[in-house]
Amino acid sequence: MSLLAEKVLAACRNDGLTLVTAESCTGGLIAGALTDIAGSSDVFDRGFVTYTNRAKFELLGVPLEVTDGPPGAVSKLVAQKMVEAALVKSGTDLAVAVTGIAGPGGATAEKPVGLVYIAVKRTDTPAVVEEFRFGNIGRKNVRAETVQSALEMLLQAAAA
Repeated sequence: MSLLAEKVLAACRNDGLTLVTAESCTGGLIAGALTDIAGSSDVFDRGFVTYTNRAKFELLGVPLEVTDGPPGAVSKLVAQKMVEAALVKSGTDLAVAVTGIAGPGGATAEKPVGLVYIAVKRTDTPAVVEEFRFGNIGRKNVRAETVQSALEMLLQAAAA
């Protein structure tokens, strides 16, 4: 994963981009992967860890009626609102946001363990939100797969 994080940082440097993360189910692991790389501070600005609905509201302004009611915190809409707010609040050029169910609990028939939404947005492009269904592969593995997928989406957005 460190090689992928290095590629993200290099692509951002090439394009003069700064970036921010907004994380729920990963609890800061994406930010951690990026800041594990020496010199990342010229690209990485900050990370928002918004694990609860209240945190999503207080730090990012995601309405509680959206997280607490339909469609719920684990949704395409919430991922999109998180990524857009993180970009605006940080003043950076590129953002990634993740929300999902790492398990083992918290799942429903409609929203199983391993369901994750990842959103990426540059200031000059619309948000891209993807749904991932990693399956019930264990909490640690769902989180690791989410970090991997988020870094891949960041790399693609940074290189665009």
